[in-house]
Amino acid sequence: MALMFLIETVKAYRQRDPAARSHLEVVFCYPGLHAVMFHGASSFFWRHRWYTMARFISNIGRFLTGIEIHPGAKLGRRLIIDHGMGVVIGETAVVGDDVYLYHQVTLGGTSAESVKRHPTVGNNVIVGAGAKVLGAIEIGDGARIGANAVVIAPVPAGTTVVGIPARPVDREHAKPRFDAYGTPADPCLDPLLQEIDGLRSELTDLENRIARIARERIF
Repeated sequence: MALMFLIETVKAYRQRDPAARSHLEVVFCYPGLHAVMFHGASSFFWRHRWYTMARFISNIGRFLTGIEIHPGAKLGRRLIIDHGMGVVIGETAVVGDDVYLYHQVTLGGTSAESVKRHPTVGNNVIVGAGAKVLGAIEIGDGARIGANAVVIAPVPAGTTVVGIPARPVDREHAKPRFDAYGTPADPCLDPLLQEIDGLRSELTDLENRIARIARERIF
């Protein structure tokens, strides 16, 4: 079972990362894969309540890969952690299948109590570099989280969110596609730019009205 899990994860890297030129390159040179393997070992001990051993193995994985995955976190199949450095996945986080995480992503908690306090990430989700997903919130299947976004509210399935705090943007394509770093390439989809454009239109309209009133008073 573990071997099949490894093989399908390696294939997922080959399919989704154009920089991966061979299976051996992925096995020996991809820290994201190594971190998931370390988590598999640490999670085994965590489930059998050998907590210190689980944390020890997890800490070794963090030291070698720069990726911190708590042994209590639940990871789905074919998880890809691209580049990986600085990724943090908390104790009660749940990650679905075919999820793509970039470097410096945090799936963090917002409570000091021993409860479900980390995100639940659905299937086929992309989380861009530097994004922070905080609290016991749900990220729906097929969602996209843009680079450096701060997500503190649930994200519906198929929705793309960007910014601080994260806000939804329109997805013009009906079929799911791979958005690098979880960020749409079209800057017109940025909700902040849309608001700025709206304010510019209102300002232009106001200037025209003032000019019209001024002309009427002169004549």
